[in-house]
Amino acid sequence: MTTDASVVDIPAGFEPLFRKSPLTEPWEPIYARKTDKAVIIGLRLARPHTNGRGLIHGGLIAALADNAMGYSCAQATDWKTTFVTISLAVDFIGTANIGQWLTIESDVLKTGSTICFAQSLIKADDVTIARANGTFRVVPKKQPAN
Repeated sequence: MTTDASVVDIPAGFEPLFRKSPLTEPWEPIYARKTDKAVIIGLRLARPHTNGRGLIHGGLIAALADNAMGYSCAQATDWKTTFVTISLAVDFIGTANIGQWLTIESDVLKTGSTICFAQSLIKADDVTIARANGTFRVVPKKQPAN
């Protein structure tokens, strides 16, 4: 076990998120835990994750839910295809504060040859604070040129 203060209180099974993006870079460190059916995203809430009132920002929730559901669609298809978001809906039913552990737990409802449907629950210290639904378009991976 490491003694680095930035990872001491990260729940077991979470590792640094395997995919980075310019949007989420200021929110690092972000973690992920893969299951057979989903990719769960988690992070310890800090000041960069908040709005002007010091509460978790809805944009953070929406962006991370979008990521978690898209990654979960990819996981459900053995990472053979990639996905782009067609639609995303988020219902905010609670809030969270700095210091809480945030998780985005997704469930893939249906995958097809062109579309994937997913939903997620967003939790702060295991209390649901939002739910999201997403529809994703299948984008076949480009084959390497010979």
